[in-house]
Amino acid sequence: MLVGTVSVEASELLSRMLKREKIPHNVLNAKFHMQEAEIVARAGQPGTVTISTNMAGRGTDIKLGDRVAERGGLYVIGTERHEARRIDRQLRGRCARQGDPGSSRFYVSFEDDLMRNFGAADRMTRIMERFGLEEGQELEHRWLNKSVETAQKRVEQRNYLIRKRTLDFDDVMNNQREVVYTYRNETIDSEEPRPLIYEVIDEAVPAKVKEYLGGDEPNYAGLIHWVNTTFPLGLTKEKAQFETRTVEENTQFLIEKIKDAYERKSSHEEPTAVKSLERYIILNAIDRLWQEHLYAMDALREGVYLRGYAQKDPLIEYKTEAYDMFVELMANIKNEVLNNLFRSTSNLQAFENFLATLPQFLLREHAPTAPTANAPARARQPQPVGAMAGVAADGDGAGEVTLDLPVRRSLPKVGRNEPCPCGSGKKYKNCCGRVA
Repeated sequence: MLVGTVSVEASELLSRMLKREKIPHNVLNAKFHMQEAEIVARAGQPGTVTISTNMAGRGTDIKLGDRVAERGGLYVIGTERHEARRIDRQLRGRCARQGDPGSSRFYVSFEDDLMRNFGAADRMTRIMERFGLEEGQELEHRWLNKSVETAQKRVEQRNYLIRKRTLDFDDVMNNQREVVYTYRNETIDSEEPRPLIYEVIDEAVPAKVKEYLGGDEPNYAGLIHWVNTTFPLGLTKEKAQFETRTVEENTQFLIEKIKDAYERKSSHEEPTAVKSLERYIILNAIDRLWQEHLYAMDALREGVYLRGYAQKDPLIEYKTEAYDMFVELMANIKNEVLNNLFRSTSNLQAFENFLATLPQFLLREHAPTAPTANAPARARQPQPVGAMAGVAADGDGAGEVTLDLPVRRSLPKVGRNEPCPCGSGKKYKNCCGRVA
């Protein structure tokens, strides 16, 4: 005899009841997974009673013992109906396998979770009381079978909608994952990362220019401040002359200046090392910000269901906010690349050689914090060198180079929550201290 239960708790409860009646039996559930195959294989022996959950014993055939077939074969008893008809059929199918004899019987109570939650048990109970049926009396009627099947169909439909809903949520995250990892793999596989760097410049700079100059009142001072704190251009209001150009012309002007300054910086370093540095700058921005984005998406998914109380579809709300967060993520990645582009070097000695070309009066002005030319060269792995944003080179020649911010070589010791010495206006832990 094989007794099927819907849970481990039910199997243990039934086991205690059989022990009280002194009926020898075997219990098969998740707590005895090591002996699972052996217990199931013995279920077909004469006089054997096996209590099993619906997930236990799969993949093992029950062979009938001697003279068991003459006595009717394996008898399967279901203590209650499962939520899915498929599981009922699987349990019923354990008997009468491969031509062996066997039979099955399922018992249902109106107090079972299936009937109580989905089968209109209260209505059926009132009908039975009206007919004068007593507690514990066995009932058989096609209406009862139909009621059980209707309850199972409702559960199956609910579970299907839950799985479909979960898949719809996962598709949103999967689409974002494909875009990010495609970009990341392209960076890893690229033999020339320089075009990817220039692509970031071509996409991020126009967005920033439009942000500062696209409104009714152009913010020229804000744009100059952003440029000078991100790139070594040293622009002033007289040099930039943004008022004399359109937004598109200013964008093209800045892009050319930035690329020219980067070409000058990278010309002092070894080409192979520069490629590794460029690849590292992009990958570092992607990996760090993508991790933060994943945490934010998890928090959004946990809380978006509460919007159902406002008569809003949580899936639509999730898709809308996820898209906005992803757009912000890609913009932040590009800005991170731009911020680190002139703040990192593959070789400190090469960077010091580059600084040696600056005018002597500027070096004397920042002597306490500027690096010395006799410092030892570092390995060819990416190494931050501080706020390069102050190193400015005009397009007319190398002689017109200015330095308005010190290089981070000998910065004073500062607290994590104190203003960063580089002059960015951020806290130290969110600026130079983050790299450290």
